[in-house]
Amino acid sequence: MKKLSLVSGIFLLAFIPFMLSLTACHKDSENSPPVNTDIWDIDKDGIPKFVSTNYIDLDKIYRVSRFRSSEGHDYSDAFEHCRSMKHYFEPKSSLDWTTVKIYAPVTGKITRVEEEWAGTKIEMDSDQYPAFRFSIFHIQTLKQYTIDEKVTAGTQLGTHIGSQTMSDISVIVNDPTRQGRMVSYFDVLTDAVFTQYQNRGVGNREELIIPKAVRDANPLMCSGDTFVSSDTLNNWVILK
Repeated sequence: MKKLSLVSGIFLLAFIPFMLSLTACHKDSENSPPVNTDIWDIDKDGIPKFVSTNYIDLDKIYRVSRFRSSEGHDYSDAFEHCRSMKHYFEPKSSLDWTTVKIYAPVTGKITRVEEEWAGTKIEMDSDQYPAFRFSIFHIQTLKQYTIDEKVTAGTQLGTHIGSQTMSDISVIVNDPTRQGRMVSYFDVLTDAVFTQYQNRGVGNREELIIPKAVRDANPLMCSGDTFVSSDTLNNWVILK
């Protein structure tokens, strides 16, 4: 019995550190980011509300197009077709549109800089949620930006290019299929930032989004990326 107790004691002493190591590993894994931080499954995990900075000078905006509208041109992902899955921000007509300031919506790195027919398009990934990529169009940049350059949320990138076009923004999520799924900019705003829109008369986020089922029931026709049919749905939310 004494020999058995001695063996049991030795085993227990050896087993305790092993159990402690497992506990420590478990705690570390809880505090660590997911293994594939550049992938986000919105069907499984939902859409995080993490954007705490408005990308545009909201006081100067007259109206905003709804997600899945027929404004502009077809801008859709691999899962939907013939609809505009971004938002247009139209400044007030009484203002000089070149005075509308454009800001980095998140802290992250620039992944693309593209000269457009009007201004510059800048894409950036979020440090907090690397699977989320933001595209801002038609910027008159304050400086020349480079790929992998770090930017901080709230940093002014430039101003809107002018009255020849509206400002627009899109958000694409790198999902497990690696094809990219577009979500509304208003899906990722924090409640604090969305309060600014509520103060301008927007009741809730849903007012700025045409649901997929509703758009599917009211389909558009496209020729290439051009809308060639009329739309029976309301495409704009006017700010007060």
